[in-house]
Amino acid sequence: MELFLLSFGALFSIMNPLGTVPVFVGLTQGHTNKERAVTAFWTALDVFVILLLSFFAGKYILSFFGISLNALKIAGGLIIASSGFALLTGKFGEHKGMKRKRVQKDIHSRDSISLTPLSIPMLAGPGTISLLIAYNQEYQALHEIWTLIGAMLFVTLCIYGILKSAHVIVRFLGASGINALSRIIGFIVIAIGVEYIISSVVDILSRLPF
Repeated sequence: MELFLLSFGALFSIMNPLGTVPVFVGLTQGHTNKERAVTAFWTALDVFVILLLSFFAGKYILSFFGISLNALKIAGGLIIASSGFALLTGKFGEHKGMKRKRVQKDIHSRDSISLTPLSIPMLAGPGTISLLIAYNQEYQALHEIWTLIGAMLFVTLCIYGILKSAHVIVRFLGASGINALSRIIGFIVIAIGVEYIISSVVDILSRLPF
């Protein structure tokens, strides 16, 4: 249960589906409620597939490029922390590249927005992927793997529920409410990134012969 809560909390904070709500609302303004629900469903499904691929293909990626777990955790920690700073400063969209004119033109001309930009890079970005690759190396037992899959499934169900209710959330919280929540989540995300860096540095130092 502890691993489930830890992994779910980390994934939810880093992915920050609440931060995706304004983008989802903006891209589905002319859609019916049914069309929004379908887009939310496919976004959640795409995210779940990406999470599974990131987790199970992680060890092969590390092996192919000759990357150590500590190196990955430090790099992932930096990416996660930078995402947290983007949330904390209210520049999450810019951090994900959503403010570029070419990107804006592309996403508004798409028939489907579930895979890009919603799933990638808004939800399952580099920070999420690096976190799951690290989890793949840390948790090898069968019950731990099933626990992590359960956390991934639960977080994608939350994403579906949040995106499906995005227009209601915007009306209820308003832009200022969403920004306030994103900043709180941003602080937590920074702490997660720093924790990853510290644990890796401590592990590296403990291996050095003194």
